[in-house]
Amino acid sequence: MTDHPVRTFAKFTFFKLDPAWQRRDPEARAEDKREFLAACDDFATDRSLRAYSTVGTRGDTDLLILSQSPVLDDIHTFHVVLAQSGLAKWATIPHSYLAMTKRSPYSDSQARPEICTSERRYCFVYPLDKQREWYGLSLEERRRVMSGHIEIGRRYPEITLNTAYSFGIDDQEFVVSFECDEPGQFLDLVQELRGSESSAFTARDTPIFTCVAMSVGRALDALDGAATSRPALA
Repeated sequence: MTDHPVRTFAKFTFFKLDPAWQRRDPEARAEDKREFLAACDDFATDRSLRAYSTVGTRGDTDLLILSQSPVLDDIHTFHVVLAQSGLAKWATIPHSYLAMTKRSPYSDSQARPEICTSERRYCFVYPLDKQREWYGLSLEERRRVMSGHIEIGRRYPEITLNTAYSFGIDDQEFVVSFECDEPGQFLDLVQELRGSESSAFTARDTPIFTCVAMSVGRALDALDGAATSRPALA
C-alpha cells in the first residue's frame, strides 16, 4: 500500500548524563542546561519537539527528546546543534530510534502528521520487530490477525497508540509509543495483548521505556533536582 500525504520523521533520542556533571558548580550546570534548552527552543519554533524524563524509571537513560519534522535534514541539523551544547558534552546516547509516520495497512484511518501530541502524563516507548513468518502471510490474513489486536486496544480508550515505521531507515521495523495518565492501564493492556494471536509473531519488543512527559526545562532540571516542584509542563 502506498500513501502520498506528507509524512513526518520522528527521532527518539535518549540521553544518559555522566554522574560527574552533577558535581559541577551550579552556575556551570545552569549554563549547560540553557544551551541545551536554546537548541530545543529553536527547533520547536516551527517543528514538533517533546521532552520526557526517565529519571527513576530506567537506569540507562535520564532524558528523551522526541523531535519531528517532514524534512530529515532538520533532524540532522538539530542534533548537530544539540551536540554542541554544554550539557550534551556530558551525555551519551545509549538508545536512538528513527522512524516515520505512515498509514497503517490494517486500519482505514489516515496517518497522523505527528505522533505523541496528547497532554497525557506518561509515554511508553519501545522498538518492535515482527518475525519474518509474519510477512509471509497474505495481507488479508494479517488484517484478520490484527483485527483481534485492535479490538483489545479499543477496550482501553484512555490509551493513545502511536505507531511509526522504520523499515530501511533504522534497525527496528517500528517504534511504538503509548500515551496515558495511568500506568496501570498500560500494564493491563500489554498483559492482555500477550495472549493475542498477533503476539505470537513478535520477534522483539524491548527495551521498553517508561517516560514522564514534561517541558524541556523541567526535564533538564530533573537531571540535577534543580526545580522538581515546577508544574509538569511548565
